[in-house]
Amino acid sequence: MPPDSATTATSNAGTPQDVPRSALVRAFVASLSGTALEWYDFAIYNVAAAVVLGPLFFPSSEPLTATLLAFSTYAVGYLSRPLGGFLFGRLGDKIGRKRVLVTTLLITGIATLLIGLLPTHAAIGPAAGVLLVLLRFAQGVGLGGEWGGAVLLSSEYGNPEQRGFWASAAQIGPPAGNLMANGVLALLGVALSEEAFMSWGWRVAFLLSAVLVIFGLWIRVKLEETPVFKAIEARGDRPTAPISEVFRTQTRPLVAAVLCRVGPDVLYALHTVFVLTYLTTQLKLPRNVGLVAVLIASGFQLFLMPFAGWLSDRVNRRGLYAAAAVCGAVWPFVLFPLIDTKSWPLIVLGVVVGLAFHAFMYGPQAAFIAEQFTERLRYTGSSLAYTLAGVIGGAIAPLLFTALLAGFGTWVIVGLYVSVACVVTLAGLWLGRDPQPEDEIQPLSSTFSVVSK
Repeated sequence: MPPDSATTATSNAGTPQDVPRSALVRAFVASLSGTALEWYDFAIYNVAAAVVLGPLFFPSSEPLTATLLAFSTYAVGYLSRPLGGFLFGRLGDKIGRKRVLVTTLLITGIATLLIGLLPTHAAIGPAAGVLLVLLRFAQGVGLGGEWGGAVLLSSEYGNPEQRGFWASAAQIGPPAGNLMANGVLALLGVALSEEAFMSWGWRVAFLLSAVLVIFGLWIRVKLEETPVFKAIEARGDRPTAPISEVFRTQTRPLVAAVLCRVGPDVLYALHTVFVLTYLTTQLKLPRNVGLVAVLIASGFQLFLMPFAGWLSDRVNRRGLYAAAAVCGAVWPFVLFPLIDTKSWPLIVLGVVVGLAFHAFMYGPQAAFIAEQFTERLRYTGSSLAYTLAGVIGGAIAPLLFTALLAGFGTWVIVGLYVSVACVVTLAGLWLGRDPQPEDEIQPLSSTFSVVSK
């Protein structure tokens, strides 16, 4: 039955088509900047885990063991994401996107600041490692609630037919944050001696988070709630139990969204975390060789991700995503021979191309995942998919990479692992659906039938 005229008027008044372009641009900037700042916080640990935190917080006579312990703490940040997804995802559908995103930014920023102030194992013994794990856990909780809201913050202001581009704002956050994190650590590594860097220099990168979080909060606090949520709120259609409703009514979309993320997460961990360890521990190359390679590749991703999102609005989104997944499955078997040459240009080439394939999956990913769920459950569904996939994808990847290399003594098994992860992504894309954006231009109450298509 079609909605009555009053409902139609209320819904249409909140549709993205009525939003001024200036508001859309502000939402894009708020989504990009806030997510970039949170990913700076997360990435600064990722990089430090490979080059600093192992010997400082988990000292061992065997460098590989210290690295494994540091990566275990790295994984905690992924394992805690589902808690953030469950908690903040449901709140985002119940009380709104904006208020939740301010909270998640504060949680991640404060945790990162405290890591920069944390005494090492030499000062307080094993308690240092315990506190590091707890703060890493808090980082993951904040980031787990961030992504789904950041995607909706920009995409719910824009036309659904351009969702690939506008939703990519949140996707630019990881390479932007990674770029800042690697850049800061690379500059500190060049400016300071090895002793000074290991003693106090690494802390500067974590302490800078305080300045960045203040900037992010200033942007987000000034932004209005999204027009889509306003329309849902106006007609009294906010869910009362969004988590149970997602699991009960959105099972296939949730499974598809979870699986499609596994390949990109594993590929990203390979190129931004494990490559650093491989270069320093296996090839005995200086730390900055890997850091600079990741820095250059992340710079390319800043442009490739929005381009991939834009392109996915003009071609089949699933098809573009799938093509990149196939390339990602093959690339490790090219990457390792390149970096084994110890040639700096070839190392850079390997990392740049690998993260380019990641960008063509990650750029369209936000729109693809959001499109699997109805508007009133999008924050919950997207957050659950993002965080649950992180556990089986990015969380364990560096640990498995290191363990597989240690156990088999060859990178080939690492390449096979990445290939399997990309096949899992292809399965998720097959389960997912191609949306019909024109359906979403109608009043929001008509969208519930879209998921069953």
